[in-house]
Amino acid sequence: MRIGRRTFVQSILGSAALAAMARHAGLSGILAQSGTSGSAMPTRPLGRTGHQVCLFSIGGQATLEDGSKQEESIEIINRALDLGVNYIDTASAYGQGSSERFVGEVMRSRRKEVFLASKTHDRSYDGSMRLLETSLKRLQTDHLDLWQLHAINPDNVDFVLSREGSLRALESAREQGMVRFLGITGHKDPLPLRRAIEAFPFDTVLMALNAADRHNASFIDSVLPLAVQKQMGIIGMKIPSRGRIFRETGVRTMEQAMRYVLTLPVSTVIIGISNIRELEENVRIAREFKAYTQQEMAELERLTQPYFADALWYRKSM
Repeated sequence: MRIGRRTFVQSILGSAALAAMARHAGLSGILAQSGTSGSAMPTRPLGRTGHQVCLFSIGGQATLEDGSKQEESIEIINRALDLGVNYIDTASAYGQGSSERFVGEVMRSRRKEVFLASKTHDRSYDGSMRLLETSLKRLQTDHLDLWQLHAINPDNVDFVLSREGSLRALESAREQGMVRFLGITGHKDPLPLRRAIEAFPFDTVLMALNAADRHNASFIDSVLPLAVQKQMGIIGMKIPSRGRIFRETGVRTMEQAMRYVLTLPVSTVIIGISNIRELEENVRIAREFKAYTQQEMAELERLTQPYFADALWYRKSM
């Protein structure tokens, strides 16, 4: 389905709407900012947290969740920090703890350089509090900058928000000084994520965003405007969709994939890294970022239409 000019202008990503969303999120100056390969990465505010986050951040999957690749993982993390990355996102569930352990090996000496985020996949208060203790030990730190509810779905949102649920664990951990900020994540269905954001003042939201998003259960349409309105830190994930976004007749390069999401009013994007070459390429793209026009955004969306189901493999069934 080709997205026509009228449909696009009426959408949330029409140029006027995008500008308004960017102004509200404090991003208006950065959306058109570009750099050179030798410059520092541009930054954006991570919502109300006070942290200025680089456009590109490290995700804790790919090599970092492979328990057999400790040396390669530590090399990637150290190189990322050397290149200016200042946000790392991991989770207790990644690689059965391998990701947190590898990040922790670096945090032992470089903790002050990073805004450190992890997640609980347990839905209960007691289970989440136990997970937090484990995460802190693995990460070799006495606190997280951000603790997030992991992968909210329709079948768990009610319990998560209840008195016995994991949201209470987040609040308790913040009261005890074990975490500074509270977040929520989702990639399967935007509606429970939106419901949770309406119900509780989370500081950040991590959501799946890429050029195929608008073709099915769109987070851009359903969640992004609300997150901007609430001045949340907005983190994009699933940018290359584990490589499934790429086609010869569609999105062809990581630069296109990253630029699409970074043109949205997000704070940063997290991407899992396989090797140093990928890391350095992503840093370069972030340093040289320049926002797409609305026509360029619409064209990338049009190109993904024939294969959007594969590019959105993590999304709920149509």
